[in-house]
Amino acid sequence: MKKKIFLLSLISFFGSMNAQRVQKGDAQINAGIGLANGWGMPVYAGVDYGIHKDITVGAEGSFATEKYSGDVKGRWMSIGLNGNYHFNTLLKIPNKFDVYAGVTLAYNSFSYRYNGSDYDYFGGESSGVGFAGQAGARYYFTDHFAVNVEVGGGSIASGGKAGISYKF
Repeated sequence: MKKKIFLLSLISFFGSMNAQRVQKGDAQINAGIGLANGWGMPVYAGVDYGIHKDITVGAEGSFATEKYSGDVKGRWMSIGLNGNYHFNTLLKIPNKFDVYAGVTLAYNSFSYRYNGSDYDYFGGESSGVGFAGQAGARYYFTDHFAVNVEVGGGSIASGGKAGISYKF
């Protein structure tokens, strides 16, 4: 019973803190795992910087590998730049929540290895630059820590991703 009371107290404490989303001049790092259809489980890391109270720009990288039948192994990497509009001011959403949408321009590289040698399964069309939109949300437990979810984004993890954010 004491453990339950302690946990409820801890949750109430974090819930009552005046957590703030990224504002102009703030930076945050994001990291986590993603979803990719048949591409393994991507990991991602990125940074966002507030250039306006409702706009951030950032960079992100993601990576995944997958072993297929036989000796075939795929490897995917993505690096991109993004811009997001945060809807908190417009929709009067409390700052411990962060709801956003934006666009990403990313370079995606896909390669395969079979019996120790590289080959291009897609006939030269497997890597390149992509432009896509994304939408996501964060919940700040404290002034610095948040959990995040996002769909889209034009990277290897564009099927969706979830992770943590740390605001400086």
